[in-house]
Amino acid sequence: QVQLAESGGGLVQAGGSLRLSCAASGGTFSSYAMGWFRQAPGKERWFVAAISWSSSNKYYANSVKGRFTISRDNAKNTVYLQMNSLKPEDTAVYYCAAAHSGSTYYTEVRSYDYWGQGTQVTVSS
Repeated sequence: QVQLAESGGGLVQAGGSLRLSCAASGGTFSSYAMGWFRQAPGKERWFVAAISWSSSNKYYANSVKGRFTISRDNAKNTVYLQMNSLKPEDTAVYYCAAAHSGSTYYTEVRSYDYWGQGTQVTVSS
């Protein structure tokens, strides 16, 4: 069983930056594909970014491409989401997720096996 814990959320002004972290424990982190999703109030959970186990494959939602960067440090069992040029529409609870069969990346919620509790990101205009 894998446990995931997000951190790094907060309140930031539009145009600012935040870096989210997701620390994993209880499993073989280096074998999992990892992803970030977000969910705004009253909306579905949406894909943001994903990365394969080796970092060789990365994928981003169009809405964040060029502004967000996903990375991972397998030695630290941690995946990151660097968020730059933040916009009010980026406001949401951000979740990290882990999927078995980590050789590729996944963009759908149903592809992931483990989820963190989420961290709130609020971008003020």
